[in-house]
Amino acid sequence: MRISAWTIAGSIALAGWVISPVQAQIPGLPDVNLPTPNPLKQQSEDTADSGCVRLDGRCLFEIAAPKSELPQRIQEIEQRLQDISQTYFKNESAELEFRKELDQPSSLPEIYVSLLDEQDNRFKEVRLMSVTNQDADLTGVPIETRADEIIEQLEQQLPQAKQERQPAVLTDRVGVAVGTGVAMIVASLLIYRWERRLKRSKQLLEPSGSNAEPISTQLTQNQQRNVKEVLHRLLQLTQGVIWVGGSLLILSLFPYTRPLQILILASFRIPVRVGIVGLGTYVIIRLSYALTDRFSSAIVRNHLLTPESAQRSQLRVSTVSGVTKNIITLSFSAIGLLVALAAIGIDIGPLLAGAGIIGLGLSLASQNLIKDAINGFFILLEDQYAVGDVITVGDVGGFVEMINLRITQLRDAEGRLITVPNSEVRIVANLSSNWSRADLNIPVTYQADVDKALDLVRQVAHEMLMTQMWRERILDEPDILGVDNFGDRGFIIRVWIKTQPLKQWEVAREFRRRLKAAFDEAGILLSVPQQALWFNNTLPTQSLSNGHSNGHGHQDVQAEYAEME
Repeated sequence: MRISAWTIAGSIALAGWVISPVQAQIPGLPDVNLPTPNPLKQQSEDTADSGCVRLDGRCLFEIAAPKSELPQRIQEIEQRLQDISQTYFKNESAELEFRKELDQPSSLPEIYVSLLDEQDNRFKEVRLMSVTNQDADLTGVPIETRADEIIEQLEQQLPQAKQERQPAVLTDRVGVAVGTGVAMIVASLLIYRWERRLKRSKQLLEPSGSNAEPISTQLTQNQQRNVKEVLHRLLQLTQGVIWVGGSLLILSLFPYTRPLQILILASFRIPVRVGIVGLGTYVIIRLSYALTDRFSSAIVRNHLLTPESAQRSQLRVSTVSGVTKNIITLSFSAIGLLVALAAIGIDIGPLLAGAGIIGLGLSLASQNLIKDAINGFFILLEDQYAVGDVITVGDVGGFVEMINLRITQLRDAEGRLITVPNSEVRIVANLSSNWSRADLNIPVTYQADVDKALDLVRQVAHEMLMTQMWRERILDEPDILGVDNFGDRGFIIRVWIKTQPLKQWEVAREFRRRLKAAFDEAGILLSVPQQALWFNNTLPTQSLSNGHSNGHGHQDVQAEYAEME
């Protein structure tokens, strides 16, 4: 965990180091002149909006105008500024002079830009713009003061733009760009090494496919795996930030490429917002998984579990943990969707109101779903059954593979997957809750010695209990109930063996195998379906004539058939 913490800290610091210079180069980035889509909120075309006047992609100053007129006004000002700045940049001895003049018809101050030569001769003058009341409202100052502010910003920014085009400055910027590229490669290789190490550690925590490990160990591994998954995604994000941020930083170093940087940032503003929200939602969900596993693991460690209840508690904890994670996923996914819609400019207020009305209508039309959820909640709360149990619900039964608030899925003996809505679970028989029992009915022929048969059954049960392999599965001394019934085939000896959950069938099979071998060795027969024929001679043999006695006697032969199961 110490390495993981340093990984997070290094990733955040490196990302901040890359992003900060980019943001410093574009102070007006939030005001990129691209409209934010807002299909749920129609704004009036006469509503005042603001935007940046840019040169070489750098925001010089902000202006305001009605929304329908703002793009055209910005374009006109930038075009005039571009015309005079190109001449200014090419002529090394040229100087700029700014002045304001009050326009008589409109009473608005106008800004003029003059290009002077070495002898202070004005050989080019351009009317740049008129300063309006809406421009002044942006900073809350008088209109004259706003005009002076714009002139001051122009006097600072244009000479700086000219200075950036000098060969010495461009050479220095090339060196910075090369250094930034090398730093990007080195940082990317370091993070790649972290990722590989993290991937190997994640592989060691992958489930082996068997449930032999204790539930506390499984929960701890799940927690560590989720934390490492979050670290893996953060490292991937850092890789992207390094390359994208570094590339934007290099573009921002040169006045010729800076407009491309602004265009990229403006074009990908909405996808970046959605991506950040999506990644944040994913990280929160994964961290919630880790917290859920940590909480479940703490519960298991802090409660003393008897051998009989240990496995049952494992099943319940794993089931509740799985359902909790499903609820967390659905909840945070819905919240993330709403945050993403708000991030791209959609008013989610009417959307939430409409969703509430729709939800009310769906709740009235989907009462069975509500019943399923409520019954599923009580199934989990009361621990009626959990994943890994064998249950019987109505006419179906099988191994519980999945349970959530809506359905329960069973796998029967023939491999069929049976889905049962939780609202249909009224009477359930759990064959593996806490412990199980092998109920054996042993038919023995009537000709066998009863006491000898009982002693032999008791001896086989005791020998099986003393075997190490089966002592782990059998929880208590087998209970020999004695002769339980007299049947058509013979008398029935009944035996109860208390076992671990789901072990009753293999214990019963092994007990029958051992008992059959012991009975064969002792000469005791198990009763089987059979037929017997008896002949009864009651009179001396006489000749028979036409089926009647000849007076000297007769022979009466009787055949009796009895069928024994």
